[in-house]
Amino acid sequence: MNESALPVDYQRILAAVRRAAGPIATRAIGEMLGLDTQVRGKLEPLRGKLTKLADRGWLHKRPDGKFTVRP
Repeated sequence: MNESALPVDYQRILAAVRRAAGPIATRAIGEMLGLDTQVRGKLEPLRGKLTKLADRGWLHKRPDGKFTVRP
């Protein structure tokens, strides 16, 4: 599947992870996307989307909970 077939939110998440210098935490991705990261309820939907992207092979979820782009 081509990345352009993904919903816009997922494309923005992938772009943010790619811009990171290395493994990146959910909170840092939320900050890059302009989310209110002080409210846990704002991060949980993002964490769910990140996990879906990892489950489908777009991202890699490390044991420490950070995400990277698949090589």
